[in-house]
Amino acid sequence: MRLGILLLGIGLLSACSNQPSNSGESNVASAPSLAPLACAKASYYSDSLAGNSTASGKPYDPSKLTAAHRRLDFGTKLRVTREGHGEVVVTVNDRGPFIDGRVIDLSRAVAEKIDILTDGVVDVCIYPAN
Repeated sequence: MRLGILLLGIGLLSACSNQPSNSGESNVASAPSLAPLACAKASYYSDSLAGNSTASGKPYDPSKLTAAHRRLDFGTKLRVTREGHGEVVVTVNDRGPFIDGRVIDLSRAVAEKIDILTDGVVDVCIYPAN
């Protein structure tokens, strides 16, 4: 799995042009030590999906720190960062997003932590969680 993540990261690295900084404006605790797996758009699940089954078979719970990714294994932990808005560790439990240009769909709890509820779709970078 690590080799797959590494290869995925190398393949997607060229898409990463907006890496989070550790400037005084950002509330990210520390700059990530690894190259991002991807930097692209993220969106979040509608509250109306609460209770629906995810691809892993678990029901979607808006209060959990979960995410959908197209290829990563269920249970994979990722650190999602939004420059100037922090970071959060999520667990992949669903497939998606299926909209070009988006790399990850996030639960409502994650969306609240990195302040994307108003914008709906924002730029993020994802890293393996150490």
